[in-house]
Amino acid sequence: MPRRASSKLHPGWFVAIPLLVAAAIAICYYFGSKVSDPLRTTQSLDVLTYLENANSLRGNTYRISGTVWNSLGWSPTAGRLFAVEVGVGKPGDLLPLLVPAALNHVNLQKGQRFVFEVEIIEGGILRVKSLRKE
Repeated sequence: MPRRASSKLHPGWFVAIPLLVAAAIAICYYFGSKVSDPLRTTQSLDVLTYLENANSLRGNTYRISGTVWNSLGWSPTAGRLFAVEVGVGKPGDLLPLLVPAALNHVNLQKGQRFVFEVEIIEGGILRVKSLRKE
């Protein structure tokens, strides 16, 4: 009578399969978060150009990533004015951002990081169109 081959699973598969599944989940999560960003195609604001001549950029929309530094003022009709530090890992430039009254539902506090979609309006003022916590 001929012997039958054993069809046991190699013990290495018990380690390799969970690792492959975990890696696939991590890759899907990483790329899913990048693709779902609504501001991924919005151009970042060149801070040096803005500081040199803000009026030349008037009417354009940009993306700014920064940390709320301080609240500068509030008006019930115009909204809130914040100083936002832009620059990663080093002391950056402070930019004034006007958050309109329509966005009062968002609680901005000192030290929080946000991604802002801003429009440069007359006088070189940065008015926030949308924002999300980073």
